[in-house]
Amino acid sequence: MNILRTKSIEQAIADADEPGRKLKRSLSAWDLMIMGVAVAVGAGIFSVGARAAASFAGPAVTLSFIIAAVTCALAIMCYAEFATAIPVAGSAYLFTYATLGEVVAWLVGWNLILEMFTAGAVIAKYWGIYLNKVFELIGLKLPDAINIAGVDVYWGAFLIVAIFTVLLVLGTKLSARVGNVFTVVKICVVLFVIVAGFAYLNVKNYTPFVPESVPTSVDSGQGVMTQSLFAFMTGAAPAQYGILGVFAGAALVFFAFIGFDVVATSAEEVKNPQKTLPRGIFGGLALTTVLYVLVSLALTGMVSYTDLAKSKSPTLTTAFELVGNTDAAKIIAFGSLIGLTTVIMVLLMGLARVVLAMSRDGLLPRSLSRTSDKRSTPARTQIICGVAVALVAGLTQVEVLEEMINIGTLCAFVLVSVGVLFLRKRRPDLKPSFRIPFGPVIPVLSAVLCVYLMLNLAVQTWIFFVGWVVVGFLIYFAYGQRHSRLNPSSPDHREDLVPEEVSAE
Repeated sequence: MNILRTKSIEQAIADADEPGRKLKRSLSAWDLMIMGVAVAVGAGIFSVGARAAASFAGPAVTLSFIIAAVTCALAIMCYAEFATAIPVAGSAYLFTYATLGEVVAWLVGWNLILEMFTAGAVIAKYWGIYLNKVFELIGLKLPDAINIAGVDVYWGAFLIVAIFTVLLVLGTKLSARVGNVFTVVKICVVLFVIVAGFAYLNVKNYTPFVPESVPTSVDSGQGVMTQSLFAFMTGAAPAQYGILGVFAGAALVFFAFIGFDVVATSAEEVKNPQKTLPRGIFGGLALTTVLYVLVSLALTGMVSYTDLAKSKSPTLTTAFELVGNTDAAKIIAFGSLIGLTTVIMVLLMGLARVVLAMSRDGLLPRSLSRTSDKRSTPARTQIICGVAVALVAGLTQVEVLEEMINIGTLCAFVLVSVGVLFLRKRRPDLKPSFRIPFGPVIPVLSAVLCVYLMLNLAVQTWIFFVGWVVVGFLIYFAYGQRHSRLNPSSPDHREDLVPEEVSAE
């Protein structure tokens, strides 16, 4: 049983042209940049930043955003080098399959499914809640959930997932055009937040910029479960704020940058990917980072972080309510709804592409990799993913798993960063159009930073994550390993697919 077999880059590119399982190249650099902004500028900028300021970093939440942005940028460089060398669907899953071996690729793909599925369900749930807030602003009172046979059904989550599932089945380019319109609208709302927020600026609110660390209570073990794994491992008492609070805030707001690895999953649908992918991904990251930094400065400058901390669920709306500007709060509520809309669209698309890539290789049922003859979209898989996301978002309290999104993404980032080093060693003949500067320094630094941010996530998040990984390995050894197209005994084995061995060096 060879679980470290790898798939060659030539095989991966050839599989992308398999009749009935290939995608259409229709996206430009502009589409990719807007896609990155579309998935990133959403829940992160409207709610997570306020939570991080209130509970972890205070005014230094700006540093938290910068740390998260730098970490993301380093990892995205690794993605860009891979994506220009292997411009097919699958993102981190396929990159590790070509470098670190099948079982590692399975782990990455499984974690990408965790990231996109959980994020899609959590944000769809929030979308329904924000929709009701918007209705309240115009005088309509609708329930968040409808009780059917004793079960609370969050109808808003079902609605938004259904709409974008249909759009994605109809075509990636059509979905991108719809997303572009929504993205422009929410960028305008974000610019309004920045201008309006600075109008209430009080520089005293920036002091102290890094609040002094203060202990938190431990009630029935709950404090231990919600403190960071790093604090738990070092024996530190549960606390908030201080330097560790800045990094804990960075681990939380990293949620706001998850979109850029999702964009890499669209590599197979991009025109001239060698040039388009780096431009689109880095352009979107730069724009998003600038917006996040300005919003965080406006947020913590207009109200004290201690006032935000008094709210049960602080958001940007909370800040404007505290300064008495209810009109701005209404605009932000509308902007939040629009912001979450495009996030759901891109996550649903990315989820289906990862499943498609894994099923092409036989690690998931091959039937999931079929694409529409007319529109070249994975219609069947897109519908299955949409139904699954809608059911979890509409019927469960999925928001308790919010941090699982971050840990799945960071794990993939670590393995992609390490994978770049293996790619360079094993395939020195490759000449990707984008190559990370400074040799191995940036990939190693990226991996270290991502691991550190992972350690700053809560103990209970790590427990859930370990459980997810165990389930994933059980599925791999029960199904994926035996049905892999690189397995000579697999019913889907192809003679032209010859597994490469991972070097023991």
